[in-house]
Amino acid sequence: MSDPAAPPRSLAEALRARDDVSLAVLLRSRPDLITPVPTDLTQLATRAGTRASVVRALERLDRFALQTAEALAVAADPATYDELLGLMTGDEGDPAVSGALPHALGTLRDQALVWGGDDRLRLVRTARELLAPAPQHPSPTGLGPTVQEATAGMSPGRIQEIVRTAGLPSTHDAVSAVSSLTALFSDRKRMKTLLADAPEESREVLSRLVWGPPYGQVTADPAPRLRWLLDRGLLLPTAPGTVVLPREVALHLRAGRAHRATEPLPPPVEPSATHRPQVVDATAAGQAYTALATVEELLKDWDEGGPAVLRAGGLSVRDLKRTAVALDVPEPLAAFWVELAYAAGLLASDGEADERYAATPAYDEWLDQPPAQRWARLAQTWLTATRTAGLIGGRDAKDRTLSALGPGLDRSAAPEVRHRVLTLLAGLPEGTSPSADSVLARLRWERPLRGPQQQDDDLRSRLARWTLNEAELLGVTGRGALSAHGRALLGIAPPQSAPEEPVGPGDKLPVHHRPTTPPEPLAPAEQSVACAAAARLLAPLLPEPLDHVLLQADLTAVAPGPLRRPLADMLGVLADVESKGGATVYRFTPGSVRRALDAGRSASDLHAFLAEHARTPVPQPLAYLIDDVARKHGHLRVGAASAYVRCDDDAMLNEILADKRAAGLRLRRLAPTVLAAQADPAALLDGLRAMGFAPAAESAEGDVLITRADAHRTPPRTAPEPVPEGPPTPDATLLTAAIRAIRAGDLASTAPRRPTAASAPVTGGELPRTTSAETLATMQAAVLTGASLWIGYVNAEGSASQRVIAPVRVEGGFVTAYDHTADEVRTYPLHRITGVAELADDQI
Repeated sequence: MSDPAAPPRSLAEALRARDDVSLAVLLRSRPDLITPVPTDLTQLATRAGTRASVVRALERLDRFALQTAEALAVAADPATYDELLGLMTGDEGDPAVSGALPHALGTLRDQALVWGGDDRLRLVRTARELLAPAPQHPSPTGLGPTVQEATAGMSPGRIQEIVRTAGLPSTHDAVSAVSSLTALFSDRKRMKTLLADAPEESREVLSRLVWGPPYGQVTADPAPRLRWLLDRGLLLPTAPGTVVLPREVALHLRAGRAHRATEPLPPPVEPSATHRPQVVDATAAGQAYTALATVEELLKDWDEGGPAVLRAGGLSVRDLKRTAVALDVPEPLAAFWVELAYAAGLLASDGEADERYAATPAYDEWLDQPPAQRWARLAQTWLTATRTAGLIGGRDAKDRTLSALGPGLDRSAAPEVRHRVLTLLAGLPEGTSPSADSVLARLRWERPLRGPQQQDDDLRSRLARWTLNEAELLGVTGRGALSAHGRALLGIAPPQSAPEEPVGPGDKLPVHHRPTTPPEPLAPAEQSVACAAAARLLAPLLPEPLDHVLLQADLTAVAPGPLRRPLADMLGVLADVESKGGATVYRFTPGSVRRALDAGRSASDLHAFLAEHARTPVPQPLAYLIDDVARKHGHLRVGAASAYVRCDDDAMLNEILADKRAAGLRLRRLAPTVLAAQADPAALLDGLRAMGFAPAAESAEGDVLITRADAHRTPPRTAPEPVPEGPPTPDATLLTAAIRAIRAGDLASTAPRRPTAASAPVTGGELPRTTSAETLATMQAAVLTGASLWIGYVNAEGSASQRVIAPVRVEGGFVTAYDHTADEVRTYPLHRITGVAELADDQI
């Protein structure tokens, strides 16, 4: 066994020295490491060092933690804490950096990107390869290779010339010459003396390269200012025509700093305006009511079957424009509402041969809920959905247009960005709206971009801008500030101010100034509680639905506020919406009255409905309109042959045949009271209505068909599932089980074995090998003595593992034993056990 007090020699040994709490922090911050659960700590360390896992971990670091890792990548391996601090603060020091560095280094240790004590800090090799300077991918620090790396292919004679010109004594070999040159460039005093003699033009060349990129181009006959630098090794050739500024020289010119500007503290979210919280909540509630009305209007417009589904999926540009006109909003907003209704499971494709979009049965259930609960469902759907309406109209990787409700709109980062933007708003005083630019700056600090991507065009910034706009549309925010019901939706309490504490030289950063891990989104059970709380806060702020309208003599009705559901539904069938706003104006027309009659209402029903719900007397023109349309309604009957028209009044049929507008229907008389048409029944109905008649559709039995606004629904549909961004964060139960299994597996692989003549020598990671007879005999002996054994086991899928078991019974070709690895009693077939070995001591 290794000495517990000795420094770890590998990442696996460093992980082995951690307690369960520290391992849980690692697995929670890097959930990909337990997908699937590693068999032991060695496998966990190997997985933590893979390129894909390290890249993912680096991308989730904040800017200062990433700068710390970048500094370690250009430091010696291993480096001391003081060396790292010098690279971060420079020769002059920086109290803020000194205070924040322990927290950043702790973050890197927690995530197993750095291991070792403060006297031997080691960056994981894969991270060093990703962050260290190289010609193919320059370091974010702007530093170049070390003198040793830059002179690796240089001739020994040329190295000796550089050493002599730099004023150093000649050596007998190139290795000592490079060491001597490195020591010169690392010595502040001697470098200052050397550069004091440099021509002004040479110092200007160095100043252009000092902060990167460190590479430059030279001709075959360099200018004197470059020759002076080349002769002394201050510039070293790396390829024909290319020179580089050695890292040690750059660090001297930078006063020891690895970065031009370190950012130990996150930029604050700056307020742009402050409003009374009551004004914010009222404004947000108004927006929430408008959001509900817009979604209802959208789905009501698609009740009888919405736009057709494109062959490649999604909504056509023409249909999106029509939807925008119907909702009286710009096309991007129409796309947002369509996508939100789809993500909430309120609309979907009907799956028919002529595939169209329509409302789902869940829409009817949604309509039956109180308004505040309906809003909470929409807001929670928006908060967790990965479909991103802002991408609509753009291009995918294959240069195809992204359409509403089509494929390619999922962005797994969207829920996290939305949640983080809103939590940043929640951190401001109540009623305070943020500056959008400061929110974006904060997000870039928390997740800095790596690579040449432009910051203003990166996806996270666009998602943040869309979040601020969409939150206002939904009523999560009001006047840019987070509302009380929006805060409840996140499960966040009102902000508490913290007292300011000065930061002095050598002081650690105060707790409230340290970068904190952003709060995780709520679990599904917590989301339900948060939605209920948000609905309770919003309900009193929404306008109370009315049960009456005001009828006017110009065939209009005015709804002075939101109407109760039955009244709104019936009025929506009986009249057309003419204008919307604080009050909605409905207009009665022959077509709208006929629509109500088609829905199965009689003239007496309509008169009774208006008398019941009107605060004013029913105007005479409206009563005459209802009676006149009802008198004509159903006098003509249209059914399916190809289609036919029948009427007891043959004079009316003669009138239809004589009308030139009927030519397109291609009518002919079959009998005195029956006309046949070569158009389908729907087209025939529309044609006759356009001519001023009021036909009714009838069934094959001759009964009048009643059409209802909610007649067309899709089959039951589930809402689209969000696309997760990598493995989900494990909960406490999974973490406990995973750590127990990893510990037990590690014990099985590292526990000392008792050497026997029967068992072959086993090296680390190999399964024990014994014959069947030897395995059976050792198992039977362990049952009698109660000893624990180390076995190799291959399951039915062919996966091999090592286990520590305490055999209880051996019979029928099976061994029943307490498995310390799984922490339970299990039964194993003996023929699947590759071998067995006794433990040197009781390690369980």
